[in-house]
Amino acid sequence: MSTILNATNRTNAIGHDEGFSLLEVLVSTAVMLTVTAGIFSVMNPATGAFSREPEVADTQQRLRVATDTLYKDLVMAGGGAYSGTQAGTLSYFFASVLPYRQGLTLDDPPGTYKTDTITLMYVPTTSAQTTISQPMPASSAELKVNAEPQCDKADCLCGFKGGMNVLIYDDTGSYDNFTITEVQCPAAHLQHNLNDLAKQYDTNSKIVQVADHTYYLNAQTSQLMHYDGSNAPDTPVVDNVVGLNFEYYGDPQPPTLIKPLSDPAGPWTTYGPKPPALTQKTTAYPVGENCAFQVVGGFQVPRLAVLGAGGSTLVQLKKADLDGSDPNVAWCPDAANPNRFNANLLRIRKIVVTLRVQTAAAALRGPASALFTNGGTALQANKWIPDQEIRFQVTPRNLNLGR
Repeated sequence: MSTILNATNRTNAIGHDEGFSLLEVLVSTAVMLTVTAGIFSVMNPATGAFSREPEVADTQQRLRVATDTLYKDLVMAGGGAYSGTQAGTLSYFFASVLPYRQGLTLDDPPGTYKTDTITLMYVPTTSAQTTISQPMPASSAELKVNAEPQCDKADCLCGFKGGMNVLIYDDTGSYDNFTITEVQCPAAHLQHNLNDLAKQYDTNSKIVQVADHTYYLNAQTSQLMHYDGSNAPDTPVVDNVVGLNFEYYGDPQPPTLIKPLSDPAGPWTTYGPKPPALTQKTTAYPVGENCAFQVVGGFQVPRLAVLGAGGSTLVQLKKADLDGSDPNVAWCPDAANPNRFNANLLRIRKIVVTLRVQTAAAALRGPASALFTNGGTALQANKWIPDQEIRFQVTPRNLNLGR
């Protein structure tokens, strides 16, 4: 009997030693919850970083694509014909950088100034470079051209083709952009889609293939848009662009004559269209004058003023310098031309671009602020992806040949 009681007592003792009191359970549970919370607090930033990094890379990629797209056309602005007559940068004839949209559809009125829009023109690598063979009325739907000696004989009319965007210009500052609708090789005719030209172009006016690019910000869709100057629809380049700004820097000195007009080979000016002979009148300006030069005391002198302190350092061109608000603005080729432009646009030598993009995911954007153009739904700062912004400058080589 004593033996049985002793065994029972030992069993009860063992059971009591291996159990937990209610207090011990509560303490152990609290410790476990504390450790678990610590683990999750450490893992949560890692989870946020995992979701953020692909979006950060995507935002930076959009910024790179937008920058590369703008740069490659900005640096080419002003490139002119390089064969035949009237070769050289377009800045010797007209302004090839415009702070507004210009083309066959939805073009802005002359004298418009927009900080988020730019139009660029240049002649690409092409054999499509020739001259017209006889004066063409402004209302003509076709151009009669010369088969220039330097043209590839295998090409029909120097390689001009239907659907090609082309440019016609002369030394008065006049120009027109249009699209070829038909090429009539035997008759050396080019049919085009423009109802009326800006003026009647005289024999030997230049006609070339042109690269015409307008870039602008569509604020409603947050897209960088591109328009090629034709009847084709605008196309988006990059999504989630929330800021686009263009600034212009130009030559403070007005254009000057650098050789006699009687010299058969140009360029005759530092920039801008050469004036007519003292006995000729080619635009609405008086005899011997144009938008860049006037006659004073029997001599052709600059019409434009010196900007800033003068010298050779580029000056920033403000809205008032480039738009049409000044009642005394010097319009090129004259105030009656439908493609007229402020003569100060001929001064442009450098373009500064500020570009800003945002993440596509609203869940990774915080409240609208200096960090976010468009607010999002993210409440924790460790999940934010601030807008990315870049500022770069381009000095188009063809606009700086004389510097």
